[in-house]
Amino acid sequence: MKRSVLTVTTAAVLALGAAACGSSSSSSTAGTTSGVDATADAALAQIAGKVLSQGPHGESPSPASAAELTADEIAKVKTMHLTAAIVMHYGGNDWATAQIAGLKDEFAKLGITVTAVTDANFKPDTQVANIETVLAQKPNIIVSIPTDPVATASAYKKAADSGVKLVFMDNVPNGLVAGKDYVSVVSADNYGNGVTSAHLMAKALGGQGTIGLVYHEADFFVTKQRYQGFKDTITKTYPNIKIVEEKGIAGPDFAGDAQNAANAMLSKHPDLAGIWGVWDVPAEGIMAAARASGRQDLKIATEDLGKNVGIALAKNQLVVGLGAQRPFDQGVAEAQLAAGAMLGKQEPNYIALNSLPVTHANVLDAWKQVYHADPPAELTSSYAK
Repeated sequence: MKRSVLTVTTAAVLALGAAACGSSSSSSTAGTTSGVDATADAALAQIAGKVLSQGPHGESPSPASAAELTADEIAKVKTMHLTAAIVMHYGGNDWATAQIAGLKDEFAKLGITVTAVTDANFKPDTQVANIETVLAQKPNIIVSIPTDPVATASAYKKAADSGVKLVFMDNVPNGLVAGKDYVSVVSADNYGNGVTSAHLMAKALGGQGTIGLVYHEADFFVTKQRYQGFKDTITKTYPNIKIVEEKGIAGPDFAGDAQNAANAMLSKHPDLAGIWGVWDVPAEGIMAAARASGRQDLKIATEDLGKNVGIALAKNQLVVGLGAQRPFDQGVAEAQLAAGAMLGKQEPNYIALNSLPVTHANVLDAWKQVYHADPPAELTSSYAK
């Protein structure tokens, strides 16, 4: 089955230059605001459609098209009457909902029955219990994202040893071997998303100012990647933007934890120009802190196009840009990989989908690309022309 994954063209990326949501009026020793815009636009154009990340074991990325099945392969899968379980780290957010939607949509087309969808609320012990529960149902396939690569490893190894085909989202458990214990891992270009959000932040700041970072304080491969991508890009490309504070959050109340972190930053650094949040839910907490402090001028950049940060982008308030994942398409690829493995195919160890830069200018179109659905009414009605 052929399914195209939309990419951002060079022209579209360059068009983001019109979408910077604010800039400093002061001169910068790194260059003028227009010079910063040109630097950022050129960098975004250069990486458009590309994947900058490597896999959890240093694997080179394969495209999502590598997971596609032929019509004959699909017909064979349908005759197998397979079952699958989806074991999430936590749910209820837009990213998880879209991943599950992509998985269910593709599994249905393949004739694979989804028997369980679980939510661990980002607690490793809960996820281990969830794995035990779904294993009792004897699924052929488990698609999952580990909350903790160490604490959950033995449970996933038990699943692998029982013959279950494992496909992972983003993160892999320690000690498990691709092609032996699990089929593959599918991810966004998380390093590239960090790079994207850094360039969009720099454009909004006019290339200068002080910023803070709210990162994920956990052994979680992909959130480390996006943090490193953002930090590397700011420090190497924009010398007049200074990172003056970094605070980690561990959850599970990621919005509340990020709000507390941002409150502390804004109190300590009253002239702080911007804050980066590791994904959209922490960014919601940063927005709450900015509003409570009367800092409507604060520039916030993040990853993941959730509804609340999307509405802020649509209103042209607080959030200035983000690097979006493609969770629906990731779910499709995961389902295809699992089905291919059931047919005995040798699948690529690591598939990644490129970053999608999102600003006020393209937020409505980006929503359609990310979720394969029209933007919700709250988003379209919020758009400030």
